[in-house]
Amino acid sequence: MPPLFWTVVLLACSNVFMTFAWYAHLKALNDRPWWIAAVASWALAFFEYLLQVPANRIGYTQFSVAQLKILQEVITLSVFVPFALFYLREPLRWDYLWAGVCLVGAVYFMFRGA
Repeated sequence: MPPLFWTVVLLACSNVFMTFAWYAHLKALNDRPWWIAAVASWALAFFEYLLQVPANRIGYTQFSVAQLKILQEVITLSVFVPFALFYLREPLRWDYLWAGVCLVGAVYFMFRGA
């Protein structure tokens, strides 16, 4: 499989852990002290890094750091929106669409001529 495939798969999986580490405590642990949420988040972040580090190392064989960062942001939004809608029960907002449009532009500028 090409580096792009493994980079995207690993970053997508990493982002699931990252999103839960950053935001799940707002729902699941909101009645607990902040430090319990921090410890739980750090535990999840460990698994995020186990996927994110190899993803970036693999991706760096073919892409620049700037391209990897934009790819990461697109994946982050792709994971975050369903998480916000289905797990946190946030309302669907037009801002998600506009943010996505802006990221499409960012992808275009970072990957043109690559």
